[in-house]
Amino acid sequence: MTTVDVDIEQLLGNIAADLKTLLQARQADAVTMIGIHTGGVWIAQRLHELLQVSEPLGTLDISFYRDDFTRAGINPQVKPSRLPSPIDDRHIILVDDVLYTGRTIRAALNEIFDYGRPATVTLAALVERSGRELPIQADVFGTHLDPAPGQQVKLMGPDPLRLTITDTQAPHAGHGRT
Repeated sequence: MTTVDVDIEQLLGNIAADLKTLLQARQADAVTMIGIHTGGVWIAQRLHELLQVSEPLGTLDISFYRDDFTRAGINPQVKPSRLPSPIDDRHIILVDDVLYTGRTIRAALNEIFDYGRPATVTLAALVERSGRELPIQADVFGTHLDPAPGQQVKLMGPDPLRLTITDTQAPHAGHGRT
């Protein structure tokens, strides 16, 4: 395991500034921030504070919405999803730690739409990396990493937050691959 040398607090500040600009351009005044368990929630907590979002932070556990659910089975650490208010016509900021294949984001969008129809969904990720399998991209991201095939980028935390790159035998298994 290698720790990636990045200033996560600086990245979070940059993401917050970019989100603020984007939300102002969209005239988005009714904002709900939602973090995807687990790393996305850690990032969302920090962004929620930096942006001073008045709505409580929402959380999603997309385990039952994953397209590999029947192959992977139930995650023994499934957490409940909690959305702070009805999401119809709200501007959603969806937050994840690492955007990789796009499958976690697809599952999160499916779950969000089961709760209602938001006005917009803005995707923010701390890290984006190449290897997309679905046509999903972050509106705002902190940094781009391009590890070798078979390496996994993972956010460790919650305090302190740090990025790691590890070698894996099965590149399509585990957390940190979203």
